[in-house]
Amino acid sequence: MKRTGLGLWAAVGLAAVLMLGGCATTSEVEKLRADVQQASSAANSAQQTADAAMKEAAAARAAAERAEKAAMDAKAASEATEAKIDNMFKKSMQKG
Repeated sequence: MKRTGLGLWAAVGLAAVLMLGGCATTSEVEKLRADVQQASSAANSAQQTADAAMKEAAAARAAAERAEKAAMDAKAASEATEAKIDNMFKKSMQKG
């Protein structure tokens, strides 16, 4: 989640405290704050995991693109070699 998500959790927590009004005890408010902090920590952890996954995906994509280029280069080299061999064979058949 982005920072706006954290603000949302804080707003939800504040709204809950305001709804409780004078009925909320100090321990209830502290519990609510702890819950909001835990949710915020979980959101930050999830964002870090998502960021790491995006970096790994980008690295995998780059490796796949390099592998594809190497395969295409190898195919082109193979086709060029095949053409040379074919020409050599045709020339040898003409001499005979």
